[in-house]
Amino acid sequence: MSQSAAQHRAQSPQTLACAVLTVSDTRTLETDSGGQTIVDLLVGAGHRVVERAIIPDEPAHMRPLVAGWAARDEIAAILLTGGTGISSRDQTFETISSLFTKPLPGYGELFRMLSFAEVGAAAMLSRAVGGLVGRSVVLTMPGSPAAVRLAMERLILPELGHLVREARR
Repeated sequence: MSQSAAQHRAQSPQTLACAVLTVSDTRTLETDSGGQTIVDLLVGAGHRVVERAIIPDEPAHMRPLVAGWAARDEIAAILLTGGTGISSRDQTFETISSLFTKPLPGYGELFRMLSFAEVGAAAMLSRAVGGLVGRSVVLTMPGSPAAVRLAMERLILPELGHLVREARR
């Protein structure tokens, strides 16, 4: 007999080591409100942020950094903010998707569904995406603090331990 999602959550790690990456051509540590929101919510939920970086929206910067973090067994989850839109500079979707060993299409679908309830049809402009890179959970979010808070509070934090538990089985 299979276990329920609630049982899986109860058996999941409660404290995880996470990395936070802001993809932006203009943000600094002082002005990175999206990245800081991720950090604050992770720490508030009892997780540890072991790496944090801000890089330009360039695949040549993003790909090796995320792949390197994913290769570190201690890093259970990598959370990104920024670069998920449709402007010519937004390359997070393509770059991160190319690293996935297992995509999690439900993450982006649910994010856009929840976002639609808040911002209407403009939610379709978000290309938030999630998946596994090896045994690490990698989830992207738009750059706005409101979108980050929505993704973190409604999707990521409630399931992060469960996602990691399943990814590492």
